[in-house]
Amino acid sequence: MKIKDVDIELLKDIALKAGEVIMEIYKKDFGVEYKDDSSPLTQADLKSNELICNELNKLYPYIPIISEENKQIPYEIRKKWEYYFCIDPIDGTKEFIKKNGEFTINIALVHKDTPVLGVVYAPALNELYWADGISSYRNGQKLPLHINNNTKEKLFVVASKSHLSSETQEFIDALNTKQIKQVSKGSSLKLCMVAEGVADIYPRLAPTMEWDTAAADAVVRCSGKMTYQYENDKPVVYNKENLLNPWFVVR
Repeated sequence: MKIKDVDIELLKDIALKAGEVIMEIYKKDFGVEYKDDSSPLTQADLKSNELICNELNKLYPYIPIISEENKQIPYEIRKKWEYYFCIDPIDGTKEFIKKNGEFTINIALVHKDTPVLGVVYAPALNELYWADGISSYRNGQKLPLHINNNTKEKLFVVASKSHLSSETQEFIDALNTKQIKQVSKGSSLKLCMVAEGVADIYPRLAPTMEWDTAAADAVVRCSGKMTYQYENDKPVVYNKENLLNPWFVVR
């Protein structure tokens, strides 16, 4: 199998369909359950997951899936995979519950340990980002849309809206620039903002899972940026034995 065997247009269609399902629930009153790790779960997470997995299985039955809402597959099996889909049916469930619009549907194709294709759709904001393996786009416009040529004077930093750790804030405060403009945003949109160029850097010195970042990380990489491990400045890798991401910095 090759990357070109997976059609990015079909992945975008799946994300748009999932967006319709999610928005029907979003506009109503809905219940919230809590998983064992205390993270929230809604009917929208489950319906979106079901739709995405069914569609991917129909189109690409030979490509396995890792999803936040599926039972996790043992590493002994996973480590042999050449390609797999990594999905988060709703990233930013807390933002979904708060109804601030800053949640996303994330579908990535990962080759061994690297995300190569990605779709990030924010249905409430009508923003669709994707990476086709070569370039990245936002609503059809090639990224980056903005370039800050004077980062020593002013740095645009994006941080988490619901999970800003003290370590992340310390990292931001220590940045070497005259002026820091800090904004907060929910979900994987933060990575997309760096890909787009509206943010110069996104530090995440707090826990995330591989499905939280894979699709948006593909958008970052195909825009000419990178998601670096905080500890060693090497690119973040995927399909690890533990699916928890290390602390990272997107720039």
